Amino acid sequence: MKKTALYPGSFDPVTKGHIDIIRRSAALFDRLIIGIFKNSSKNRAWFSDEEKCQMIQEILEKENIKAEIKVFNGLLVDFIKEEKVNILVRGLRALSDYEYELQFTLTNKTLAKSDFETIFLSASREYLYLSSSLVKEIAQNQGDLKMFVPKNVEERMIEKVKQMRI
Repeated sequence: MKKTALYPGSFDPVTKGHIDIIRRSAALFDRLIIGIFKNSSKNRAWFSDEEKCQMIQEILEKENIKAEIKVFNGLLVDFIKEEKVNILVRGLRALSDYEYELQFTLTNKTLAKSDFETIFLSASREYLYLSSSLVKEIAQNQGDLKMFVPKNVEERMIEKVKQMRI
């Protein structure tokens, strides 16, 4: 049976930690969908859905990672059913992530109209502390982003900060 996995997130911006989870997931499953939440409950996004898709696509092509990118709106469980997803992939950095992710998983299982499993992948050691929020803070204060995001994302973030200051 073909295994379809979904790695959902806001990816605002996509970080090297996200790319690490994407790379590892793509190697584990027959089909990987990177699902970008259209209406994330997080603060106002820095990047449009189109910009996020473009940045991620550039990275996938450069690193030869096989995955699809899809933007979705509404409940995650509805998207899971629509895409016939077997496995939901979630990344874990710290114990606090586990508590949130467990709540997220149990809620999705309660709402689900399809059967799927949730797989937790722990962040690689070098990305345990990394978050999109932290990366945005570094960018706003003109810090070095090279260790946290791929080059194409770094360039767009620097440009975005310049636009914010105008």
